[in-house]
Amino acid sequence: MLEVAGLGHTYGSHDALRDVSFAVEPGELVCIVGPSGCGKSTLLRCVSGLLPPSQGIVTLHGDQVSGVPSDLAVVFQDYSRSLLPWKTVAANVEFPLRDRGLSTVERRSRVSEALEWVGLSAAAGKHPFELSGGMQQRVSIARALAYRPALMLMDEPFASVDAQTRADLEDLVLKVRASAGMTVLLVTHDIDESVYLADRVLVLSPSPATVVETLKVDLPAPRDQITTRGSESFVHLRTEIARLIRH
Repeated sequence: MLEVAGLGHTYGSHDALRDVSFAVEPGELVCIVGPSGCGKSTLLRCVSGLLPPSQGIVTLHGDQVSGVPSDLAVVFQDYSRSLLPWKTVAANVEFPLRDRGLSTVERRSRVSEALEWVGLSAAAGKHPFELSGGMQQRVSIARALAYRPALMLMDEPFASVDAQTRADLEDLVLKVRASAGMTVLLVTHDIDESVYLADRVLVLSPSPATVVETLKVDLPAPRDQITTRGSESFVHLRTEIARLIRH
């Protein structure tokens, strides 16, 4: 579905990315990890079409990405700035659907379904400031789901919430991904999170970032916050990724 070939990006005299190449198959959940400041978010912005790369190409469904593709959605880390505070939860989720050529009935149906997926049906008439941080991020995820993208990009989406909410949101992503058969590319600085969520983990080098290793995560499904994280395979993968990042 997605192919990144020889991607590089330069900010002035600073090389953020250098010769990054990888592919994502339909239905995969791939996590990207690496040292702090190595260029993970820059990579995701280049993949999304929000930032033109300095070198290399990104293709989605075989077509080169030269702007933001119509069947792609992004969930950002800063959920509070990505929601429109004067609109209700339902209106926030519906907002991107206006340009999809959908009838009012179809838009409302998608909003209702997405809010049910993330457990926020009862909050449809509330405004973002009336919700907790974790609930606001659920609204952001619901908005992406209602759009029904072929590819969902997530840029450290759980970094700004507490540990319990983070675990709940991780399980939500796994549940929704299984239900909707979505393809997900997720950037995270949390090694444990990458192993828990991913089918594969891409490990980046320090800046300028390149892919130093791709690890297959062969953990049984369904995954569980206690059983999965306590397994020998989980600990082995987590240790290997930590070693790659540190050395």
